[in-house]
Amino acid sequence: MASSLTCTGVIWALLSLLCAAASCVGFFMPYWLLGTQMDKPVSFGTFRRCSYPVRDEESQSTVMLEQCGRYASFHGIPSLEWKICTVVTGVGCGLLLLVALTALMGCCISDLISRTIGRVAGGIQFVGGLLIGSGCALYPLGWDSEEVQQTCNNSSDQFLLGELQQEDMSPACTQNLITGCVHFYDKVKN
Repeated sequence: MASSLTCTGVIWALLSLLCAAASCVGFFMPYWLLGTQMDKPVSFGTFRRCSYPVRDEESQSTVMLEQCGRYASFHGIPSLEWKICTVVTGVGCGLLLLVALTALMGCCISDLISRTIGRVAGGIQFVGGLLIGSGCALYPLGWDSEEVQQTCNNSSDQFLLGELQQEDMSPACTQNLITGCVHFYDKVKN
């Protein structure tokens, strides 16, 4: 199989795929915020949640349903900021996947990725990374929503977690930074 990429370009393609996969998995997983409610572990993502209170009609009480799921609709997402974060981060992940799959095809098909297409792909990848970063920056604005307040005993506010914990997102950020540096090195070198 002929490749339209240099050795550095192949490394960029593989790192792009790794970063896109890590970003998509991180976006989909509901473990961005961790806390407890009614002595049960609770976690939130932008559009998913694990463990939530439901009304038990038999006992006429509220019980915690320990399972993960999406909100019933887009309007069920607890805050406007999380709705925006969901869209922005989802579009960013989509762009990263588009570039990663195109770069991966460039490893197998000759003359698929020219110098111009490589630069455009790098620009799209940069925009995707900016969108994901913007989504992560918007996420704390929704910490004052009623659902988050219930989980942290009404001690959270925007950019203030209260009794909750935030999951560490630095591995995905580091991967995205390394991929950008490899792409920049390849473009400067060629």
